[in-house]
Amino acid sequence: MKSLFKTGLAVLAAAVLLLPGCRKSPSFELDKHIGICGTAHAEAAAAAGLDYLEANVFKFLMPEQFDEDFAPNAELAKTLVPPIYSANGFYPGDIRLTGPDAETERAIQYANTAIRRAAQIGMKVLVLGSGRARAIPEGFDRAEAEAQFIALLKGMAPAAEQYDVLIAIEPLQLSECNFINLVTEGAEIARKTGSSHICVLADFYHMARMNEGAEAIVAAADKLVHCHIAECRQRTAPGVDGDDFTPYFRALKEIGYTGRISFECRWDDISAQLPEAVRVMKEQIESVK
Repeated sequence: MKSLFKTGLAVLAAAVLLLPGCRKSPSFELDKHIGICGTAHAEAAAAAGLDYLEANVFKFLMPEQFDEDFAPNAELAKTLVPPIYSANGFYPGDIRLTGPDAETERAIQYANTAIRRAAQIGMKVLVLGSGRARAIPEGFDRAEAEAQFIALLKGMAPAAEQYDVLIAIEPLQLSECNFINLVTEGAEIARKTGSSHICVLADFYHMARMNEGAEAIVAAADKLVHCHIAECRQRTAPGVDGDDFTPYFRALKEIGYTGRISFECRWDDISAQLPEAVRVMKEQIESVK
């Protein structure tokens, strides 16, 4: 009986720690895990002291081309400083993920190759935005489209688990896609797959455009593995319009977030703007520590 009582107490204590405001979070070091989207920005990223690069799945991993075609990129990945950690731009628009023309088997095969190649070069996260590919065609049943998308995610989950690569669903603003527009929606879709490796991303730009508050980050704590950042008005870098990101950073601290955050911005002069963006971002992160 004592053993059962102790076990019950342990389970109760673990549950309490998962409640908002009750988490024992590790040291909050988001300022040491900042990267940028685009391998072409490697030189500017290194000069600004960034930690990683975020590549493009379609262009860099080339999932529908032969391994020998991908080989030069695999070699390039070994030389890039900072290294590649993640990739976005998952599916091209001509691979339909929902609707009457959905190509689920083709999409799963594509994903499996992308995941295998990502693991080969040490990438940890693949971001699944792909608004054109996943958009629900006009007149198509929304519940059926969601079922198609979940089937796709379940189909790629075994490879993601085998190679230990996380798939992060990216919610997009309504003007870019009519399906999965909120972080809370993305997290719920991820949970329905039953896979620990199907997760969600929080993009502060899309969140602001959708008027989704930082509380969504807390609600998605169990599935949030990656973030993107840009200012709301014109997708500019932090420091251009002066957007305040501290509510998001405070929420990330609350949930004990240990993932990465990538600049996904419009750059006019990256060599001048990136150092300032890093300074502003780190200053705001420091203010919530």
